[in-house]
This record gives sequence, structure tokens and C-alpha cells, in this order.
Amino acid sequence: MSESTNPPVMTGVTPYLTVRGASDASAFYQAAFGAQELARMPDEKSGKLMHCHLRINGADVMMSDEFPEYGMDMGEGPKGVTLHLQVDDADAWFERAVAAGATVTMPLADQFWGDRYGQLKDPFGHSWSIGASKK
Repeated sequence: MSESTNPPVMTGVTPYLTVRGASDASAFYQAAFGAQELARMPDEKSGKLMHCHLRINGADVMMSDEFPEYGMDMGEGPKGVTLHLQVDDADAWFERAVAAGATVTMPLADQFWGDRYGQLKDPFGHSWSIGASKK
């Protein structure tokens, strides 16, 4: 974890999550998904995170606390988006996330399209799916 003014160069689409309790979310994502925290920028006045950069399974995810005073309000919470992790061992990743506190919303099972796949909800309201090609 570091406070950085020179973020890594990225390409592609990077999800940016608004979270209630971004510091706690970063700790959860580290425990549940093996995330690496690459950078964080705390707000000096409130202590909330203005920005946090994570890397999960080789991909970047960014987040911040909600700041309603700047139009970043979660309202009733996140809806309509699922973050997908394609991994080498769906069972191990799924079990680790559940052990860290994720709630199962679709049990892990072999699917007709050839993946072992399931869905979870993290303690911050975000939906995640985990899949791996069946061996």
C-alpha cells in the first residue's frame, strides 16, 4: 500500500467503485480476492478515501468512499453491475471470498457454457462472479 502521485499506466476499461467504507473494502478485497493495493489518497479532513487503486488477478479496480457533497452518492447502494473474475481455480477463489465474508447469491456449479461459475455479494453491496474453465 502506498500513497502515490504517479499511478501506473493502464489501458482498457477499469471499474471505479463508490463504496461506503472504502478502507474497509480495500482490506476485504485483499482478503477475499488477493487484491494488491497499489495506491491510496485519503482525504485529510474526513479520513475517507478520495481514491484507492487495487489490482485483482492482474486487473485494475479503483474506488473511493462516497462523497455526496460532490455528487458521488450511492443512494440505496450499487445495483445492476457484476464484476467478473475469470480465474484458474473457481473453488479456491470462491471459498476464500466466502471465508472473508462474501454472501453467496448463486452457488458455484458447473455451467452449460463450460465454466465452473458462481456469484457473490461483498459486504459493501457489490456483486461479483467467479468463473473458471472446467478442466
